[in-house]
This record gives sequence, structure tokens and C-alpha cells, in this order.
Amino acid sequence: MKIKPPCIVALTWTLQDTLGEELDVLDEAVEFFVGGDDLLQVIEDALQGHQAGDSLELQIEPEDGFGDFDENLMFLESRQLFPAELEEGMTIEGASLPAGCNPDAPKDVLFTVTELYPEHVVLDGNHPLAGIALRLTFKIEAIREATSEEIKRRSAGTGFFKIQAVHTKLPGNQTLH
Repeated sequence: MKIKPPCIVALTWTLQDTLGEELDVLDEAVEFFVGGDDLLQVIEDALQGHQAGDSLELQIEPEDGFGDFDENLMFLESRQLFPAELEEGMTIEGASLPAGCNPDAPKDVLFTVTELYPEHVVLDGNHPLAGIALRLTFKIEAIREATSEEIKRRSAGTGFFKIQAVHTKLPGNQTLH
């Protein structure tokens, strides 16, 4: 079977930056929906027509991956607006930022707490891989037809290229991811 949407592919891979630093390794195959929301378009395009056993290497530029780093998505907020339990690495939906935060902070962005100071919190709305050129070496381990449920939701249930929920509640009833 050759890859063509909609189908499910099982991949293993190594993801590196252009300096060769490993960012992610999938040693065991993970399934992704081709023709939906699981993979970057550049990866889907490269997969077309390939079959199980094929290996590929891709150079993914920021504009084809997670975009350029946008300094306008960086916000310095007052520490007192946030609960004491806030930690670096937590993520907060823009729509759930506490009252008093910069009103220019987009509501549809997921912000990561990148730094905590006694008086300030640094929030970054960029994807963690924004602005980084990537090298992806991957192998197609298996291909199968997508189920009707997978086609309906446009996903195999994998979210490797999306920021996933880490926490469910920000202390003080603010949503965290």
C-alpha cells in the first residue's frame, strides 16, 4: 500500500535542529493520520506515494514548521497577578490569563511561562520550536486504511506537533495546559 490520504502511517524518527542536537526521538512506531491534523503539511507532502520500509530525510524551515519567532508574542506581566504555585514551563491559554494582564495578549494563543522573577512573569506565546530549522529523519514502519472515526476527527489521536495539555487547572480557577 502506498501512502495517499486518508490513511494512517506508523513512523519512527529522529528530530534534530540544524546543529545536530536531538529534539525528539521516536524509537517505537507511532501512528499519524495523513490528510488531517496530525502532521505538518511538509511532512505529509514528503510521505505521498511512499510505502512501508521507506526512509526519508527532511529539512524543515521555520516557515514550513512552526513559524518564525515573533517577539510580539512575548509578554512581561506582574507576578502578583498569578498564584504562588505558578512554575516555569506551565502553559496558560490566552483566554484564561488573569485580569490585569496586557489586553494585547492574544486570546487564541497558548502561553508558556518561560521565566519567573519576584516581580514579573515572562509569557511566551510562540511554539517552542518557532524560529528553528529542523532536520527530520524518519522511517515508515506501517501503513493502514483510516477508520471512519479517524477520518471524522482527522486524527489518529496523536498530537506530537501540537502543544498538549500538561495541567488541567491553574490555581485560582485559571485553565492551564
